[in-house]
Amino acid sequence: MVLRGANLARKRFPQIDFLVFGQESEVAPILNRMKRLKQVTTLVHCDGVVSDSEKPSVAVRSGRNSSMHRAIRAVRDGEAAGCVSAGNTGALMAMAKMALKTLPTIDRPAIASFFPTLRGESVMLDLGANVQCTAQNLVDFAIMGNAFSRTVLGTQEPSVGLLNVGAEERKGHEALWDARAQLDRLEMPGRFHGFIEGDDIAKGTVDVIVTDGFTGNVALKTAEGTAKLMGVYLQRTFKSSIFAQLGYLLARRAMHKLRKRTDPRRYNGAIFLGLNGITVKSHGGTDAIGFANAIGVAVDMAREGFMDRIRTDLAQIRSNPTNTRAAAV
Repeated sequence: MVLRGANLARKRFPQIDFLVFGQESEVAPILNRMKRLKQVTTLVHCDGVVSDSEKPSVAVRSGRNSSMHRAIRAVRDGEAAGCVSAGNTGALMAMAKMALKTLPTIDRPAIASFFPTLRGESVMLDLGANVQCTAQNLVDFAIMGNAFSRTVLGTQEPSVGLLNVGAEERKGHEALWDARAQLDRLEMPGRFHGFIEGDDIAKGTVDVIVTDGFTGNVALKTAEGTAKLMGVYLQRTFKSSIFAQLGYLLARRAMHKLRKRTDPRRYNGAIFLGLNGITVKSHGGTDAIGFANAIGVAVDMAREGFMDRIRTDLAQIRSNPTNTRAAAV
């Protein structure tokens, strides 16, 4: 799946080269069958492999020669513009944080990804890296999500919302209240919308959805499950009778557009924001199309100079006297 995805990405981005880290005895025979991909690929043999069930702490201690760790080090050492992996999420985050370090003033990195909405696309973070968050963590996520929306999604003036159990000011818990108070005073591109609810995600009420990792991961998995459920319902409906099948033939082009718009592979590629380098996490159960899209996210971030822009944003926002006073309050 990884090599087939890289082969698809090669066609979309003919200007890029690949470093592939893995066990040569398993990877080389597949790569040899993909002649054009092989021409732009360097295969780096690694003895170690991080399993899906391995604990992050164990992977960090014993996985120094693993394919995952070697790929992250390539980003740290400037040999690669970004790392894309479909492996163990916890291990990838722990290794990336250890090797790449976090950006100045950022305490914790966050996992961010795209969401389809009625207005286009939005970015949501955190999706599972931080189960519990302080108010400052949420403010940091808002700043990073704002920069990502402008750089990768091309939104000139992003709107930012805090996901809550209600839009009223006193709904939720203290960390959300404090984060809202800071973001109300914070000067950054776009605008702060305030609290939003779960149904605002699909509506596209805001361009950047900020939440803790527990809530974000539940929202993500719920959205994925709902999309699959609707797909199954549509299939059963159109197979229920001969007239339904005829109706499908008439609506086939429209249904194709719907499938393409809601295809989770299109939004594959979660980004670790807050690290001093580009790291993209692909869904472990995706196919070549999904993995190619995850590579595309990393390419877009590198090509648009995301790391330089987010460093500049953080420096400007933190040095603004108004924001300094707001944080103190």
